[in-house]
Amino acid sequence: MVVIKTARELSKMKDACRISAEALCVAGEAVKPGVTTYEIDTIVRKYIEKQGAVPSFLGYGGFPASACISVNNVVIHGIPSKKQVLKEGDIVSVDVGAYYEGFHGDNAYTFPCGKISAEAQALLDATKESLYEGINKALAGNRIGDIGNAVQRYVEARSYSVVRDFVGHGVGAKLHEDPSVPNYGTPGRGVRLIPGMTIAIEPMVNQGTFEVRVLDDEWTTVTKDGKLSAHFEHTVAITQNGPQIMTLC
Repeated sequence: MVVIKTARELSKMKDACRISAEALCVAGEAVKPGVTTYEIDTIVRKYIEKQGAVPSFLGYGGFPASACISVNNVVIHGIPSKKQVLKEGDIVSVDVGAYYEGFHGDNAYTFPCGKISAEAQALLDATKESLYEGINKALAGNRIGDIGNAVQRYVEARSYSVVRDFVGHGVGAKLHEDPSVPNYGTPGRGVRLIPGMTIAIEPMVNQGTFEVRVLDDEWTTVTKDGKLSAHFEHTVAITQNGPQIMTLC
C-alpha cells in the first residue's frame, strides 16, 4: 500500500532526509586512499547519532553496519571492513539512511578515491545524470514507468546497463515502502504518482552486463562480469509543484 504523507509528515521527514544527506557528505569527505571502509562506516554512525538520529541500516534485516559501502564491482550492500583499504583509482558507493522522529531518509553517492580512470568517471557521470533524468519525470500524474524508462534510456544510450534485480522504493515511516521504483520500464505504466508520495530513486548502473550475483555473506552484491558499477540515490517527494529532492546536503 502506498503511503501518502501529510504536509506535517513531510516537514518531519525533511529532518531525517537532511541528516541522511549530511552523513553522506561527511562519508564522501573521508573517501581517500589508505582509509578503510570500516573507518568510513564509523564516521557515518557517529555523525547520525550526534544528530539524535539512528542509522537506518544498522541491524536492518541483520545488516551489521550503518552504511553500505560498495567498492568497484560491488553494486550494493557492501559490508564495511577493517580489512578493506581504499586505493587510488577506486570508486566507492556509499548508501546511507537516517531515522529521526518517526521517518527515514535514504540516499547514496559513488565517490572517486583520488584520481580515477576516464572510463570510471564516465560511468559515475552517466549514473548521476540518469538519476536526475528519473527525478525530472517524478511529476504528479505521471507513472512509475515514466521514471524507470527515463533512467533506462539515458543509461543504455551510453552503452551501460541498469540492474534489474534491485530497485528503488517508497520511503517514509518504513525504510522500504510501496511502490517499487525500477530503473527500467515503459512510459505510462505502473503506479500513478500522487502528491504526498515519497520515493527513493536510485539508479544502479553497470559498465557491462546488468546481471549481478550475491556473495555468500548474503549481502554483498557484485557484477556478474566483474566490471564496475555505480549507484546514486535521492529521496524525492511528489508535489503539485514538481519533484522535491529531500536529501540535499
